[in-house]
Amino acid sequence: MDEEYDVVVLGTGLTECILSGLLSVEGKKVLHMDRNDYYGGDSASLNLTQLYRKFRPNQEAPKELGRDRDYAVDLIPKFIIASGELTRILVHTDVTRYLEFKQIAGSYVYRDGRISKVPSTEMEAVRSPLMGLFEKRRAKKFFEFLQGWKDDDPTTQQGIDLDKDSMKAVYEKFGLEPGTQDFIGHAMALYLDDDYITKPARPSYDRIVLYTSSVARYGKSPYIYPLYGLGELPQSFARLSAIYGGTYMLDKSIDEIVTDADGKFVGVRSGDETVKAKQVIGDPSYFGAGPTPATGKTRVKEEGKVVRAICFLKHPIPGTEDVDSCQIIIPQNQVNRRNDIYIAMVSSTHNVCAKDIYVAIVSTIVETDKPEMEIAPGLELLGPIHEKFVSIAPVFTPTTSGTDDNIFVTRSFDATSHFETVVDDVHDVWKRVVGTDLVLKKRDLEVTA
Repeated sequence: MDEEYDVVVLGTGLTECILSGLLSVEGKKVLHMDRNDYYGGDSASLNLTQLYRKFRPNQEAPKELGRDRDYAVDLIPKFIIASGELTRILVHTDVTRYLEFKQIAGSYVYRDGRISKVPSTEMEAVRSPLMGLFEKRRAKKFFEFLQGWKDDDPTTQQGIDLDKDSMKAVYEKFGLEPGTQDFIGHAMALYLDDDYITKPARPSYDRIVLYTSSVARYGKSPYIYPLYGLGELPQSFARLSAIYGGTYMLDKSIDEIVTDADGKFVGVRSGDETVKAKQVIGDPSYFGAGPTPATGKTRVKEEGKVVRAICFLKHPIPGTEDVDSCQIIIPQNQVNRRNDIYIAMVSSTHNVCAKDIYVAIVSTIVETDKPEMEIAPGLELLGPIHEKFVSIAPVFTPTTSGTDDNIFVTRSFDATSHFETVVDDVHDVWKRVVGTDLVLKKRDLEVTA
């Protein structure tokens, strides 16, 4: 490994692979390494053997579950918002040529002990049990106000200042009931908790408009999902990087981040070899929680934990009209929690499991010392569970910008049910590494689903 690279990227999670793909397109000489023998890092999609090896190392996968190659089970469940930022990056880079997408059949919300579909058409809204007749009229006015808003036209603003007025004030202006506020904030704006409600309304406005425009794109739900699992996403960006000269090494131990006397990055040691580079980007697991020798400070800190249960079912989730895929959100105040509980379900129609098997993943942010008990309300909605694999993963964030020592750390995947925060991290790391904003050229956003 005598040659020097512009950037070494450690870990093949989606964030890292998007960055290596974009940097390669930019003309940077990129080396990408991962200690695992598969793509995706913590967000990989595993076959049956890999899944059992990870969760039950002493047990072989039961034959009744079918063939190994029929499975691509996501370790971290997320869906792609059809009009969101990840879609823009996929289209901008032309990575869509390596991927096929299928629409997620429905988005549901849990309220008053039952599951209801988040309406995706006028007809569904009229029939929805989520609101009474008068509340539906008030909600209709609220959504018409959002759709009609123009920053440069005060006549569309009804005296509201999105940058100053809180979301609570906007809800109150339209007389929306607490249950409706809950449904809009959690099932449409996709907030994990209620902190947003006292903050300026602009981000909530942006999120709700993103949700409604994504629903309008394909109908049914705002989400699309790649066939063969989310692990296809990092692999596709890895292909993009390779086309532009990027080098990939899987199953490679990362033994040391090498720095000079001033603590600046100079290379990565793997066994007896050291590869030299100007910068390193990596997921938090490659930088450890301990202090660095040069500064005595840690590069990452833990911001909490997420508990996830991967469940194999032999039936669709009850109460969802037997759809082949869905998201269900349990807003926190329905179950006396601070954070929402999410359920994401996909099936054999997405080429991620054997026929007649459904994969449902229940997840939330850990709040107590009994994490598995915290997802019980979600598990109860699934009906009989055939197999269950539970993990508790810390969420790490970087403590330094990396601009001083050329060591740039990405964030762990959070508890959100979509990729928007992942793309926020891509933009953030790009700016720190390159020094300028990541600019995506305008292209038509069509993704076949």
